[in-house]
Parts: sequence; C-alpha cells; structure tokens
Amino acid sequence: MASDYRFSPAITARLLGITLLALGAIATVATVLVVWLDLHSVVVLVLTVLVLASVIALMVWSNSWVVRLSDEGYQIRRIRGAGVNAARWKEVEDAVTTERLGSPCVVLRLRDGRTSTIPVDVLHVNRDLFAHTVAEHLERGHGITQLKG
Repeated sequence: MASDYRFSPAITARLLGITLLALGAIATVATVLVVWLDLHSVVVLVLTVLVLASVIALMVWSNSWVVRLSDEGYQIRRIRGAGVNAARWKEVEDAVTTERLGSPCVVLRLRDGRTSTIPVDVLHVNRDLFAHTVAEHLERGHGITQLKG
C-alpha cells in the first residue's frame, strides 16, 4: 500500500505564477526583438508554442508526487534540503514531528545518524494525518502490528 503526496495548491500556484511571469517577460522581449530586427512572424509563433508547452509541462510536473510512502520505504523528491531522499523503513530509527523555521516538519531519523526532513506545509495533506500515516508505515516496516480491540 503506497501513499503519494503532491505539492499543496498554494505552492503549485506560486510556482506557476513565477514561471508565467518569467515566460511572459521572455515572450515580450522576443516579440520586441522580432519587430526591431524585422524577423519573420513564425519566430513569434514558435515562441508562443514553446511558452504553452512549458506551462503544460510545469502543470504536469507539479501535479506528480513529491513524497511517496510505500510498504518498503519512503522517497522524497523536489524538496530542497530534505536530507536523505530515500530509505527503507528498516533503516529508519524513528520519526518525530518538529518545527523548522516556523514550519511543521516530520523528521525521519535513520540508524546511521542521517535524517530526512519533510516540511508538511508544502504538501497537500493535513499535517496530523500525514504524521499518523508515516507512523503507520514505519510500524508496518518494522513488523509491528497494533492490537485491535
């Protein structure tokens, strides 16, 4: 059973907004250069197609998973400064919740002293639910089963 988590809508909107501003500036400069250098209008058409392709690629990229929790272990991608990007649950000593720079995080501490830090605010999930899911995966990964009563 795998659990995948994507960027939060706020992070996705911020990334898309910054990209749109940059692409708009590039398109404006290129259009002015086409007019100023008297180039063929096909250059503007090609640029427009490239801008649209870039926006679609960013939307697909930002909609894919950022954190994956599986039965075997976890993987983290596209979170700068996360530390260890992947490990098996057997390598994880424990998981703790903390705050880093005012943002709630789940820290996975490995047996060799390394850590993985996952800032929960960047994910599209409730932080308590995420911490609970991490704990469940960690327990199953270590072969711990909870008593049902």
